[in-house]
Amino acid sequence: MASRAGAPGSSASSSVTARSTTDPILRNALRYTISAREYATLHKYVISRSRALKKHAPTVGTVQRIIGSSRGPTQPAGKGGNGKGKGTERDGEDDRTRGGDEYNARAVRHSIRVFVATGALMKLWEVVSARVLGKKDTASATTKKQPLHKSPTLRLSLSLSTILLMYRILFRFFSRMRAHILDPSAAPFRLRNPKTASTLASPYAPAVGASLAGLALGVYPNRQLRMTVALYTIFRALEFGWNCAEDNGMLWGWEKGVNGKPDKLRPRPWWWGSWMLQPFAFGQLLHALVFDRDCFPSFWGNFIFKNSTAYLRPKPEDYPVGLKWPQAGEIADSLAQMARLNWPAFVSPTLFPVKEDVLPPSLAAIAPITSGAHPLITSLSCATLHPSDPSCTRTYLHFWLRSFPPLTRLLVLVYSALLLPRASQLYHFPLSTLRRLLSSALRTAGFLTGSLATAWSSVCFFQAWLPRALLPTQRFFLGGFVAGFWALLHQGGPGGAGPAGRRSVFLGSAKASVESLWKVGVKRRWWRAMRGGDVWVFVAALMLTGVVYERDAKAVREGAWRKGISWVRGEGWKDWGVEEEDEEGEGVDADGEGVGGGVKEE
Repeated sequence: MASRAGAPGSSASSSVTARSTTDPILRNALRYTISAREYATLHKYVISRSRALKKHAPTVGTVQRIIGSSRGPTQPAGKGGNGKGKGTERDGEDDRTRGGDEYNARAVRHSIRVFVATGALMKLWEVVSARVLGKKDTASATTKKQPLHKSPTLRLSLSLSTILLMYRILFRFFSRMRAHILDPSAAPFRLRNPKTASTLASPYAPAVGASLAGLALGVYPNRQLRMTVALYTIFRALEFGWNCAEDNGMLWGWEKGVNGKPDKLRPRPWWWGSWMLQPFAFGQLLHALVFDRDCFPSFWGNFIFKNSTAYLRPKPEDYPVGLKWPQAGEIADSLAQMARLNWPAFVSPTLFPVKEDVLPPSLAAIAPITSGAHPLITSLSCATLHPSDPSCTRTYLHFWLRSFPPLTRLLVLVYSALLLPRASQLYHFPLSTLRRLLSSALRTAGFLTGSLATAWSSVCFFQAWLPRALLPTQRFFLGGFVAGFWALLHQGGPGGAGPAGRRSVFLGSAKASVESLWKVGVKRRWWRAMRGGDVWVFVAALMLTGVVYERDAKAVREGAWRKGISWVRGEGWKDWGVEEEDEEGEGVDADGEGVGGGVKEE
């Protein structure tokens, strides 16, 4: 009786199983949209709780057979053979993810998810920005006129998903090719083609070949965003390369032990660091701010003008409404014109009210400022930057008193917000965490305030102490160069750790300077912009990052970046560098980074 009662249910289940196994559309849809592990979770918490879904949906075992899993959906991949090491050792012919589905299916599935997620985020950004900026009608009008194949949202989603898919396919292809070339049966080929064989058999060949997937960045039409992405990735790749060279003793060398052989890495000088880029970066940025503002980052331009009111004076409250007052940008333009005119002398209208042509016609915009300048001022730059006070030193100190406190308060709020994801540190170590937060805010505020004050005060200093025709336009670069040495305050002194994110701050300003310098060079025809040059820079960044990760994964300091690189290569969201470190018996700190700067013990 029990068998008869269970017959209809078993026949229905078997029919669903048979239909699910033979239907190619359903089989491919499942294969390229969800893994066996994910389907098991979905079946457990959603499908099994609905009779209608449970009746028509395939079982977990059926999906496991459709995907072709050789292990259970909850069985993790073992470390033997494919679990340890990098490159082809982790990604061999029988490599599977934790769900056990095939490599190519997993690559397609992840690329589809990147495509959908990017499109959804872009649409969400359009809606939010339209409502926040109040340009809903304009945004909707521009989107209606654009055809679908030219939509930035579609092109960006297609570009990112294609990069991921092609990178995994190419990485898999070159990994298998390397394995075949290293096989003993390929010895005749290696003898006939030694150079080709050595190139393709290199452990870095898969990373170099897979980097060609970065050409898909050219699908996106926005050149500004492409340039920003290319510069960010190349700076990160150069940072990883520097870490790798430093960790392997290629820069500072090794200290010899008792036996005369290299024993340990020679320590880096305390004064050496990424802060050394700041004088050059600040010099270029100040020069571009004054002479080529269209090639200057708009965000930083607004920040500088907003926090330089002690030198770039806003319109006084008692100034007549009908009269025009120069904006901060017009004041900067006037400084550039003064430099082109070899810094003309200033004649005070207060002392000589009947004298004509006090200002050259090209400097008429700053007449409302200089007309009421203090009679003791003899420099035109001083009359423009601080007309009410003849003392440059007093103006410099006034700038510090006026700008340092609000910047400190702002940075305390920013660093407090960045501390929220690590709230456990504040709970367990409240005093040390607050001390680091306040120290970081004070150092950064002092760095920014000192840089701005030095940059603007250098204009008056050079006009007072240098001949008029000596380096008239290059003075802005020199002033920014001197202002960049305030980065030492942000860096910290000997033995001082400094803020945790100081390198990212320094590299960020250097990246902005390189981008600005490139635009200035194109504008002034110092060099020609190569078509698709940003795409090739992105390809080079992917290549260098892959080679460094293959050489020494711990050169990528951040654990999230190591996991991201492993995921892009199709090796799962796992920090393989830390796993190897654990297997070798090396210590790991709380952030997933190797103790002692990630240096391997040999």
